[in-house]
Amino acid sequence: MRELPPHEQREAPPLAPAAVPPRIDATRTDLRSTVAARPQDTAETMVPGNAFWRQTYDVAAGEFLDDHWQALHTVKSAQELQTAVGDRVPPEFLADVAAGLRKAPMSMRVTPYILSLIDWRAPYDDPLRTQFIPVASRMKPDHPKLTFDALAEQDDAPLPGLTHRYPDRALFLALHTCPVYCRFCTRSYDVGPATDTADKASIGVDRERWQRSIDYIAAHPDICDVVVSGGDTSLLRPEQVRWIGRTLLSLPAIRRIRFATKVLAVLPQKLLRDSSPWLQALAEVADYGRGMEKDVALHTHANHPNEISWITAQAAQQLYRRGIACRNQSVLLHGVNDNSDVMKTLVRKLSDCHITPYYVYVHDLVKGVEDLRTTLHTALDIEKSVRGAIAGFLAPTFVVDTLGGGGKRNAHSFECYNRTTGVAVYTSPVKPGRYFFSFDPIHLLPEEGQRRWADPAQHQAIIDEAAAMARDAQR
Repeated sequence: MRELPPHEQREAPPLAPAAVPPRIDATRTDLRSTVAARPQDTAETMVPGNAFWRQTYDVAAGEFLDDHWQALHTVKSAQELQTAVGDRVPPEFLADVAAGLRKAPMSMRVTPYILSLIDWRAPYDDPLRTQFIPVASRMKPDHPKLTFDALAEQDDAPLPGLTHRYPDRALFLALHTCPVYCRFCTRSYDVGPATDTADKASIGVDRERWQRSIDYIAAHPDICDVVVSGGDTSLLRPEQVRWIGRTLLSLPAIRRIRFATKVLAVLPQKLLRDSSPWLQALAEVADYGRGMEKDVALHTHANHPNEISWITAQAAQQLYRRGIACRNQSVLLHGVNDNSDVMKTLVRKLSDCHITPYYVYVHDLVKGVEDLRTTLHTALDIEKSVRGAIAGFLAPTFVVDTLGGGGKRNAHSFECYNRTTGVAVYTSPVKPGRYFFSFDPIHLLPEEGQRRWADPAQHQAIIDEAAAMARDAQR
C-alpha cells in the first residue's frame, strides 16, 4: 500500500485523548482448578472467571484471554480442526467437513474462542458449528434465483469498495478479511481468500482507494451517515481506524459513523484489555466525534446466546464505560436461532451486556448455504413472539434486504406473500416503481410449491403471479 504524498494528504484536527476506565482484571491465571462448563450451559459460561475452554484447550487464562494467542491458533482446515478437537469427533465427521470445505464459497477460519463453545459431543446440531464449519452432508442445492452479488451492492457502487444506495448513507468497505469467516456471508463474492468454488473481488486495504471513496462522500453532501465495514474493521490497524474515523468526521455533512465488527461474538479478547490499541483508537475517534456533536458507534453481530460468554460481557463493558454505543445485527438462521425461545434469550443476553438488539435479517440468497435459510413466515412469527416479551426499545426489527438492490424493508411490509411458492414482493422508496422479490428455501415449502419449483418452466410463471398479486394489492 503506497502512502499519499504529503501535499495530497488531508489531515483532520488532532484527537482528544480518551478517558481510560479502571482496568478489568480478566487475565488472571489461577483458573486451572475451575471446573469447565459444558459449552451449551450458557449460564455457566457467563460466570466470570469460569474456564469453560478447558475441555478443548488446556491453557491458562492468560493465554486464552490474549487476542494474539487466539489469532495464532485459529483453525483454517479440517486437519487443523482434527488437531484442535482430537478424537472427540469421529473420522467421518472430519471427512464431512473436508468435503464441505471443497464445496463452500467461504474459507474456514474459526478462533479457539468459538471452538471452545461448540459441543463436540453433538457437532452436527451445534448452533456455532453450523455457522462456521461446513459439512457436505447438510448442504442443499442453491435456490434457482440465486445470482452473484444478490443484493446488487456492486450495481450501487460508484467506486470499488463504496456502495451508495440510500441517499443519505454510504457503505465504506475498508478491507475484505475477518478474524472468523461466517459460512453465510452475504459478501462471499469478496470476503476472504478464494475457494474451490468462488473467486474473490478482493477489495483490500488501500489508502489511495480509501481517499477516492472519501472524496466521493465529500462531493455528495446528502451523505450524513457512513458504515465502515468489510470484512471486519477489527483487523484494521489502530492508526487506520484513527485515519478513517477522523477524516470522515471532519467532513461537515457527516453526522454518524458506524464501525462494523463481529469481534464481540468471535474474538472478544480483542476488546478485553483496557490497553488494547484497537479499542483505544476507536475510543479516541468516538471522543473526537462527541466533541463535534457527532455519533460514533460500533455495530456487532451475534446470532446465538452461546456466542456470548463472560468474556464477551466484560469486553462489552469496556465499550460501555467509554460511552461507545454498541448495536447488534443478527441473521435468522435455520437450526441456529429460528426459534422464539432462542431469539428471546439472545436479545436478553445482548441487552444485559449493554448491546442494543438492532436488526434481525431474514437470510439473504447466498451460494452454498441454502441449508441455513428459513422462511419469511418463520421470521414474522418470531418477531411477533419477541415483541411484548421484552421492552419495545430492545426489540430488534426483522428485515429483508431485498434482492436486486431495493435495500432493507421491514419483513412484514410486503405487498404480497405466497407461502406455497415462498415468494414475497416488496416495493422500495430507494428505487420506486419496481418490485423486489424474496424467496423462501424450496425444501421448506409445501409439497405443491416444491413441485412447481422443480419444473424450470414454472419459474417465470411463479414470479409473474407474484407480481400480479402485488399489483392487485396496491389497487
